[in-house]
Amino acid sequence: MPQIQIPSPLRQYSGKQASIDVPAKTVGEALAGLISRHPDLKRYLYTDEGKLRAFVNVYVNDEDMRFLQKEATALKDSGTISIVPSIAGGC
Repeated sequence: MPQIQIPSPLRQYSGKQASIDVPAKTVGEALAGLISRHPDLKRYLYTDEGKLRAFVNVYVNDEDMRFLQKEATALKDSGTISIVPSIAGGC
């Protein structure tokens, strides 16, 4: 079963879990499964129009899904999805 790695800033919305196993065949199915279990994550990952937010990067086995088939990217049972929000700031 694919595993989704939850970044530290979002763990408060995932029951403090660092990773969650979600049965899915594609990245889109995995993210939908994650949101169905932890609906509070939706506003941090998706826009009101249902698009993945621009500052949220999703990697499948260390490859950016934007350079694969995006949310249609196929997953293997041992696959890992990493959610990496962009960090900005400084002066």
